[in-house]
Amino acid sequence: MIIREKTGLFELLFATKGSVLPHILPRILTVSILALLIVWIDGWVISLPHLDAAPFAVFGIALSLFLGFRNNAAYERWWEGRRLWGQLVADMRSLARDSRMFLPEDAARQEVLKLALDFLHLHRVNLRKLKISETKQNWSGMDFSQAAHPPCAALNAATATAVKAAPDGFARKALSERLASIALAQAGCERIATTPLPYVYSLLVFRTTYLYCLLIPFALLEDAAWITPIFVAIIAYVFFGLAEVTEELARPFGETVNGLPLDAICRTVEISMAPHLDIKAPPALQAQGYYLS
Repeated sequence: MIIREKTGLFELLFATKGSVLPHILPRILTVSILALLIVWIDGWVISLPHLDAAPFAVFGIALSLFLGFRNNAAYERWWEGRRLWGQLVADMRSLARDSRMFLPEDAARQEVLKLALDFLHLHRVNLRKLKISETKQNWSGMDFSQAAHPPCAALNAATATAVKAAPDGFARKALSERLASIALAQAGCERIATTPLPYVYSLLVFRTTYLYCLLIPFALLEDAAWITPIFVAIIAYVFFGLAEVTEELARPFGETVNGLPLDAICRTVEISMAPHLDIKAPPALQAQGYYLS
């Protein structure tokens, strides 16, 4: 995720960190060069059809509305992912407090919290489709790499430890409800990660965007002449840019610059857990080059 204060006009115009421009620049150059070729052919080789701009205005409005709808759907996925991770942070903090109230043995309480932290990191790695070895954290010392579903294995181990150490049924019920809330947020994140936006949306958007950018030069030949490629580049930047932003927001748990900062969120939980584990709190992660992972 890009963390950046409000920038000045120069930085706003030329900033590339967090921008989709590097990803769509080849497409913009392609349609612009084709537009230049059309202008050259029309002026020096053979007269090409000069189309009316009115149909393209209607086409452009329809395409903009569809891109807006798709962008809203993608942002809703991104925001829901952030809300679910916010719920995980709250539940992990509450689990630490619940464990202090309901688990009298320090060793059992710390074991539950360490397993919960292992779950959180394994959950992050699972959502990002990384290797278990890339968790970089192993609080409990247990190996979950051979489990069918490592995050669930860690949460199951935490549940087993809590049930065994809880002194009575009320304590077991309270801890079980807290762990169930964590599992519910986990399932919500996995639903987003495993259910992408329908492919037909992407197919339709990119096909119609290319079609529009390839045909619009014929509507600009009459009035824009040699400036046509510049207008085509601007139009392509808007439409291809919106489509690319949607692709990134639709995958909120990815390691793109616009993905959610899962590493930083996990560190926030570790800082909250530190007093309950009787350890020094680690420092909060800071953005590197405006990027917070």
